[in-house]
Amino acid sequence: MDDTSDKWLTRRELADRYGLPVKTPAEWASKGTGPGYAKFGRHVRYRLSDVIDWEEDQFAPSKRHSA
Repeated sequence: MDDTSDKWLTRRELADRYGLPVKTPAEWASKGTGPGYAKFGRHVRYRLSDVIDWEEDQFAPSKRHSA
């Protein structure tokens, strides 16, 4: 197991990763379109390995547009 599987990101850290407002990952969560997350009490956390998998899925051939 690599060290990314144990790293958890806050919603702020996820937003900072993409240079987005923190409300954007919250909107993704409500729509079910962003990376998977876990709730620990009232705290939302994203496992880095899941975030990386989600990022890779964004580049899947079916999601690419031809130029």
